[in-house]
Amino acid sequence: MNTDEAHRRAEALFKKEQQFSGGQQATTQHQAELQAMREKTARLRALRLARDAASPKSPGPVRGEDAA
Repeated sequence: MNTDEAHRRAEALFKKEQQFSGGQQATTQHQAELQAMREKTARLRALRLARDAASPKSPGPVRGEDAA
């Protein structure tokens, strides 16, 4: 094995390791974003339910003969 071939193999191995590392970082970031979105959704749902429970019920649309 000459030095050029060894250098190419080392470069290819280094590139594969870099891609693997980048993929792990992207996966970790994606998982963190999903968790943040779930937490935000849960918080907003709780706020909406609390708001709806605190507000008086408004009457629905009038139906029947009187509604014209």
